[in-house]
Amino acid sequence: MAERRTTKKTSRQNAVLVIGGAGYIGAHVVRALLQAGRRVVVLDNLSEGYRDSLTAIERAERRSVPLVKGDLGDPRTLRKLFAAHRFDAVMHFAALCYVGVSVKEPAAYYRNNAGHTSVLLDEMHRAEIGRLVFSSTCAVYGNPVKVPMPEDHPFAPINPYGHSKRMVEEMLVDLDKANQMRFVALRYFNASGASADAVIGERHDPETHLIPLCLAAAYGHIPELQVFGDDYPTPDGTCVRDYIHVEDLASAHVLALDWLARNDASTFCNVGTGRGQSVKQVIETVERVSKRRVPHRIVPRRVGDPPELVAAAGSIQQKLGWRPRYTSLESIVETADRWYRKMFLKTSVHL
Repeated sequence: MAERRTTKKTSRQNAVLVIGGAGYIGAHVVRALLQAGRRVVVLDNLSEGYRDSLTAIERAERRSVPLVKGDLGDPRTLRKLFAAHRFDAVMHFAALCYVGVSVKEPAAYYRNNAGHTSVLLDEMHRAEIGRLVFSSTCAVYGNPVKVPMPEDHPFAPINPYGHSKRMVEEMLVDLDKANQMRFVALRYFNASGASADAVIGERHDPETHLIPLCLAAAYGHIPELQVFGDDYPTPDGTCVRDYIHVEDLASAHVLALDWLARNDASTFCNVGTGRGQSVKQVIETVERVSKRRVPHRIVPRRVGDPPELVAAAGSIQQKLGWRPRYTSLESIVETADRWYRKMFLKTSVHL
């Protein structure tokens, strides 16, 4: 058996590099890390992230968050960063993540999600940083053969986005076998909501996620919501998804980091509630919370959309001790609505 390299260095403890930390999920994880007492440095090219999200976090937490603007796929940037700071671990959120776009532009997804990640892994190995928390996805499973979907579900991605994430998972398994990397890969289901105090939240350009699009339709910022298909083999004909609150998702990353510190091993975990909600149920919930109608229209299905994606969430609860705090769709939508009104309607928010 090959001798295992020691990757933990005492001087690097509590310093974490968050790649893509100015984005939606990354920013919430940055805040959770600060609240857990960790030192954080962010690498982000700001193509999908927002500098003002980090500024808002700094103001709320009264802690500084150094931001290095640069690309994940640039080995010179990574080398300089690893030379300038001492990191105990890396968290990686810098992926292209739009399923529909991945079908139209597959090369870009393979280049960024798989190719650029291989650059990161190479530079981490060079710098002797051996711990990674990786942002993966339930899209690696493809169409479900059983629901809820466990971590040993067959892998059959149906779009380039899912294929590119599965490629990275396979890289990580090989690096683990070579004793070069220990990782926790978190397979997200549908991240949603905003911070409870409306300091940070969800904004994409263009926006493709269901809950913020429902809110945009409810508040008149778009004419109507497009519902992609109502003829799926689900109870009401619309797609069913497992919606996980972004703060619960962030807490899973902090627990994953702690797990890596305690275990000389790697693992995969689904992150979801184990409960599915249909598109129609989401529309109805947004209408109740906002007290506004969500105008919507049925349009043809999108290519690459499975009918139902729901997590089997027992593994993350057993291994990491994780439990979701937001256990109802309504509680998730309430935080999204609060953020939307603050950010896009410029109304005061009473907590």
